[in-house]
Amino acid sequence: MLTYNIPGLGKIEIENVVFDYNGTIAVDGKLIDGARELILKLKEYANIYILTADTYGTVEKECIGLGVKVKTFPKDMASLSKKEIVEKLGSEKTICVGNGFNDIEMFKICKISIAIIEGEGCSGKLLSHSDIVSKSIKDAIGIILSENRMKATLRN
Repeated sequence: MLTYNIPGLGKIEIENVVFDYNGTIAVDGKLIDGARELILKLKEYANIYILTADTYGTVEKECIGLGVKVKTFPKDMASLSKKEIVEKLGSEKTICVGNGFNDIEMFKICKISIAIIEGEGCSGKLLSHSDIVSKSIKDAIGIILSENRMKATLRN
């Protein structure tokens, strides 16, 4: 479990971290260099879920050996599917990380939301629903793993 004591927000306990796949931890269907190692480290503290419509058909191959839960869904149901998955996990104990317009609904309900601006860019509309914006997945996971970084970003 990840625990953060954030001035103005209080104690936050996180059991789950949900990642969008394409554009967030992968670009053009391939895991971003360094993401695998950081996800493995994060897995020591939280349940990890990767959500995707698997546009490139690569998620299973790219995630071999991660030991995380990969959830796929139809492309035309991405936004609703992601929201429903987060609701079932428990939105109050979940961090969501994404980059796309179809991540907005899960960002609205999760405890902490982090928008990523990687090689595929980020939906401008998603930014207004984000608690944190990060320039890379490496930096975002670094924030998640560090109570001090999380506190510095979210304190009141």
